[in-house]
Amino acid sequence: MSSATGTGPRRRASDRSPSITALIDEGTVQEITEQAWLALVGEDEVLVPLPAPLPADTLSSWVEIVGPWDGSVVLTCGRDTAQELTRALLGAHAPEVLEDEDVHDALGELANVVGGNVKAVLPGPSVLGLPEVGTTPPPGREEDTCRVDVLWRGSPLTVRVQSVLAEQENEVPL
Repeated sequence: MSSATGTGPRRRASDRSPSITALIDEGTVQEITEQAWLALVGEDEVLVPLPAPLPADTLSSWVEIVGPWDGSVVLTCGRDTAQELTRALLGAHAPEVLEDEDVHDALGELANVVGGNVKAVLPGPSVLGLPEVGTTPPPGREEDTCRVDVLWRGSPLTVRVQSVLAEQENEVPL
């Protein structure tokens, strides 16, 4: 890292964030996800560490982490699974008909909790962005991705801790 007088450390365009796989492993991501699940979804809700293909119709939620490592924590599942998750999170308060906003809030909260706990184990200082929900964002560099595949109630869910894509690394937020 270089430093300009009075402006603090700066990352050169040629500098890359450290690889996420050098900072965190799949076991840690799995443990963080399981703890979030127990706290938010329910003590009786278990994640089974088995990979399975995601359905064609998916929904993702993610939060960005900016600091010594720049990337995102992305949760992806089928839309039906997202609705089941929302019902589990809302419990007795779940309306008979879920609005998209309810589903987005529930998935965003899961991404926020998992992302915040991932941020806590990364070198800092780092900043956690606000949760976003939508179609699955493009993956980062494959060599800079830590992915966990699980089943919840028999439905596949993935959690990816992924780098920023190379073309996004040089963007300057306004």
